[in-house]
Amino acid sequence: MQNPTQRFNFDFMSKRKVAVVFSALLLSVSIVSLVTQQLNFGIDFTGGTLVEVGYGETVELDEVRSVLSATEFRDAVVQYFGSASDILIRVAQVEGKNSADISNEIIEVLDRSGHDVEIRRVEFVGPQVGEDLQEDGGLAMIYALIMIFIYIAFRFQRRFSVGAIAALVHDVIITIGVFSVLQLDFDLTVLAALLAVIGYSLNDTIVVFDRIRENFRRIRKGTPVEIVNASLNQTLTRTLITSLTTLLVLTALFFLGGELIRPFSSALIIGVIIGTYSSIYVASPVTLALGISKQDLMPVEKEE
Repeated sequence: MQNPTQRFNFDFMSKRKVAVVFSALLLSVSIVSLVTQQLNFGIDFTGGTLVEVGYGETVELDEVRSVLSATEFRDAVVQYFGSASDILIRVAQVEGKNSADISNEIIEVLDRSGHDVEIRRVEFVGPQVGEDLQEDGGLAMIYALIMIFIYIAFRFQRRFSVGAIAALVHDVIITIGVFSVLQLDFDLTVLAALLAVIGYSLNDTIVVFDRIRENFRRIRKGTPVEIVNASLNQTLTRTLITSLTTLLVLTALFFLGGELIRPFSSALIIGVIIGTYSSIYVASPVTLALGISKQDLMPVEKEE
């Protein structure tokens, strides 16, 4: 069944069983990795020391990183702060040393590089703050999913809500799982990216669901599988254009945005790819599996 205005006629739903196996495999690997080796939390979650230093002249970040790489601060996060002569250095906790000891050692190391360096600010981020951030971040995601479920249940139908939430949970777990498997730094910017992934994936899923609802009411003859296939094909051009343009920007951020923005752009790249896949092969198949039908989406006739 193909609409005259429909450019594609792919039979997406014939591959939904293969997609279930593929998604189950990705989810299993992600969950096992999260349980066994967990996430590589950054200073925002684990606690550490933040040192702001000022140089007498402009300095390259790579030069500062190379100086610190030969010390125990090789994993420090280095970034500009306001100007090319002001540097912000974030260091994880070092056992047996306080913030004063760490800042003094950093200054000694940087002084040996031949530059005039002075400390502007030293702050300590305790592990308790990190635990609070983990808890608040997790609660933020749970609240977001609950509100999304309620919204879609009112706008569409309860079965669509389950499909949308399944796709969102699928996207978040796999994105976090990639960070766990590869042991990439997980900080607050990545958490913000995860919330953005939820919004992106939801937007894509809503567009597909809206077309499915419209086609259920408009197409008189056709099984639910045929109607879902037609809807996916009709929205495929929009989905591809949105995903490719978004990935183009994120790829530029990944390669040109520097070390600070790289975890954020990495999370979004993974999330956009997984979100595009899930809007086709997770949200719609789950809704079909729950038995969605034309009668569920027909407007209720009011009695005179």
